[in-house]
Amino acid sequence: MDNWSWEIFFDAFPVVLEGLGITVGLTLACYLFSLIFGFVWTFLRRVPFKPLNWIVTWVMEFIRSTPPLVQLFFIYFAWPMVPVVGMTLSPFTSAVLGLGLHFSTYIGEVYRSGIEGVDKGQWEASQALNLSTRQKWLKIILPQAIPPTIPMLGNYLIIMFKEVPLASTIGVVGILHMANSYGAQYWAYLEPLTIVAILFLVLSYPSAILISKLEKRMNRRFDKKETLNSSKGATT
Repeated sequence: MDNWSWEIFFDAFPVVLEGLGITVGLTLACYLFSLIFGFVWTFLRRVPFKPLNWIVTWVMEFIRSTPPLVQLFFIYFAWPMVPVVGMTLSPFTSAVLGLGLHFSTYIGEVYRSGIEGVDKGQWEASQALNLSTRQKWLKIILPQAIPPTIPMLGNYLIIMFKEVPLASTIGVVGILHMANSYGAQYWAYLEPLTIVAILFLVLSYPSAILISKLEKRMNRRFDKKETLNSSKGATT
């Protein structure tokens, strides 16, 4: 490997590592935002008002159909130019809003599938108990709707972690930004970018294995529940 230098590799490693905290922190901030805003999309779509449902569905489809890089550029570069409501945001805040909003539309669909998977009898039971809307959701619906969606939510966390480097295009100083800066300074891109790839592999691969095991465990758990329910129905 004529172009490879272990000296550059070990010299660049601590430099690239300086951006790891920002990368992980941005991932968690975007993920938390998307988890919360995903509920907003879900509940807005359940409002019994068709024009609102149509608007929410159209907005979600528009966000999903637009590349996240375009959304980041719009929020960071174009939003400050919008009359009256425009404002200048920091690169980190722009990344949280852009990536968080983009992924919240997908997470909203995960929530929706979980809620629709709740047995119809549970909805009827909550009405029979005269529970308030808040009590119905917090005590009956969500505790049954969320657990089956945990593996899919975990997968989106890994996907988001891999998409966070897009934020380097608007100045977020993560590991990719640090690697590019080092490469531009010393005209050596191979080693620092290899370090970036290694860091993403080391952090995402064990998480993917853990989520895969969790998914299998959850599937076995709910398969057992379905078997018990079917056996009860057969005996009655």
